[in-house]
This record gives sequence, structure tokens and C-alpha cells, in this order.
Amino acid sequence: MPRTLLLISIALASAARAAFAADPSPPPEAAAQVDNAELARIYGDDQGDRSSGKAIDWGVVGPRDLARQARVKTLYGSGQLQTGADYFHAAMVLQHGQAPEDFLLCHELCIAAIIRGNKPARWLAAASEDRFLMNLERPQRFGTQFRSMGDGPMKLYRTEDGVTDALRGEFGVPTLAESKARESRMYAMYKAPSPSPTPVSGSPAAGQQPGRP
Repeated sequence: MPRTLLLISIALASAARAAFAADPSPPPEAAAQVDNAELARIYGDDQGDRSSGKAIDWGVVGPRDLARQARVKTLYGSGQLQTGADYFHAAMVLQHGQAPEDFLLCHELCIAAIIRGNKPARWLAAASEDRFLMNLERPQRFGTQFRSMGDGPMKLYRTEDGVTDALRGEFGVPTLAESKARESRMYAMYKAPSPSPTPVSGSPAAGQQPGRP
């Protein structure tokens, strides 16, 4: 997809997000719908591959991710996403894609999830927009993305002005100062010798919604 078209698409998605903010109540028919069990299972598998507390073997998880993303796109294309949870589950799987188009679709699915009352999708909507921009080598806006160069420490990807901490709070995103403090903690951990060969999982960052992006 040409870069210009991608930027136009995300601008339209952002406009839709603002329009729906005035009336965030879920559609009345949503209450009668049932979450898609297959999407819930796919989401659970996606999260399970990232929550063992061990280093991820991408030679194993990578092909699983591709298979999950292909199935989610099939379900989406055939109209199988109905509830807020369905849209959120599909979006999280696509957040682990490789192409900017995956992150853009993830962002759009988050908007649909938010409209249907799914609160965890708020953080993912911000994170997917940031990841989309990062993959176009543009500054992120909310400050959710960290990136390392080679074997170097994780650093907060460059963040442009334009999004206030008040708006970050509406999306369940930490303040920019909190994200920079998290960067400092990760750098300190990178420099310090490990006291044990056994990896220890940390708690989620402040404001981070459930799910491993």
C-alpha cells in the first residue's frame, strides 16, 4: 500500500475516533451477541506464547504468529467479528504482524472495539497507531513503543509533540515522563549483571492494559 494512502487511512481512522467519542455507548444489538470462541482461543494462544517468562523462540513463535494472523484476517473478511471482545482479540493478534497495513487494520479494529464498549482496546488503539508510525520511520505520538538497535538496550522510540498527557490518560497510556522513567529502568537493568540465570517476569507498566503487545 503506498505510504500516502496509508497516512490518509490513519487520518480517517483518527477522525472516526473523534466522531465516536461524543457517543461511545455500544450499539444496542451488541448485548445479544456472543463472543467468537475461535477468536478467543487464537488470542489466548497469542498471549500464551508471550507470557511464559522465558525468552521467546521466534523460530517457533514466528510461524505461529503468521498462521494466527492469516486466520484472523479470514474471520474478519467473512464477517465473523461481532462483539467488542472479538474486535479486540483480532486487533491484538494483528499488532504482532510485520507490515504497516497490519498495524493500521489493528488500529481500525480497536476503534470498532471501543465503540462496542471494550475498554482494553483504548490502550491498543494508541499503541497500534504508534507502531504503524514507527514502521514508517515517523515519530510516534503516544509514546508506547520502545525499540532496541542490535543487542543494545530498549529505548523509547522518538515521540513528537501533539498528544498531551491528558489525552494519553483517556487511552490508558502512561504519561510521557512515566515512559521515559521506564526507559531509564530498562537501561539500568541492561547495564546491571543478572543475579540469576532464571528470568523474572516484571509487572505491567503503569496504565498498560491487559494483553502483551
